[in-house]
Amino acid sequence: MYPAVVRILVDYRPALRQRTGVGEYIHQLVRAYTAVNRDEVLLFTSSWKDRPPARVEGETGARVIDRRIPVRVLNYLWHRHEWPPAEMLAGSIDVVHSAHPLLMPARRAAQVVTIHDLFFLSSTHQTSAEIRRDYAALAAAHATRADAVITSTQYGRSQIVDRLGVEPERIYVCPPGAPTWRTLGRAPNVPAEGCILFVGTLEPRKNVGTLLDAYARLLDRRSSLPRLVLAGRATDAAIEWLRRIERAPFAGRITHLGYVPDQQREDLYQSA
Repeated sequence: MYPAVVRILVDYRPALRQRTGVGEYIHQLVRAYTAVNRDEVLLFTSSWKDRPPARVEGETGARVIDRRIPVRVLNYLWHRHEWPPAEMLAGSIDVVHSAHPLLMPARRAAQVVTIHDLFFLSSTHQTSAEIRRDYAALAAAHATRADAVITSTQYGRSQIVDRLGVEPERIYVCPPGAPTWRTLGRAPNVPAEGCILFVGTLEPRKNVGTLLDAYARLLDRRSSLPRLVLAGRATDAAIEWLRRIERAPFAGRITHLGYVPDQQREDLYQSA
């Protein structure tokens, strides 16, 4: 039986620096939850050098608990030794919510994990660091032990049932909501010189190479093609794509912007 006000600890580390897909999802999930519930939500962050921005508490309606612990060290201890428990880092907690497929260790709190897809199982060779080391080996055991699993699509739910063996009734689909933008989305947006826009980290799983192949085929067929804009952090695997866009037929037609902060994204989408 839970108390009238539930204390929920959320692993906010994916949103600590540049909020990409997972980080943006957890940021907006917390913001939406605190807007309609009176439970106490705590954002857990840890890093040796990075501290959470001061505006985070105001944006999310949650309180930050920040610990100066290196991310890789804590991940290894959590994944491989299931220590330290969340209560040791944040005090008494009723629910712990991991932003990824592996559990946040806890003494008594209910445990929730988040699984957006199973890329780490189907293409392990394209992952790195602790994702390669731990996810494929541990995800099934952690997901079946979790009190609840959050995913963002019905397809993801079916994959979690079929491949990880989680009971369907413990999986909850929470799709991403619409951005809280000032004007975009309230009327048709047809910019005079619009672009084709890709937003996401430049990594193998995003299939950017196929996008470039398709754009090259379009360039063969028509000369008045809109420019292609790639917005997202480039990983080491993106080096050949970045070299490719500097050569014909892409030179001058494709722009790589890198990571685009949240406050600039509406203008970016408005240009598409």
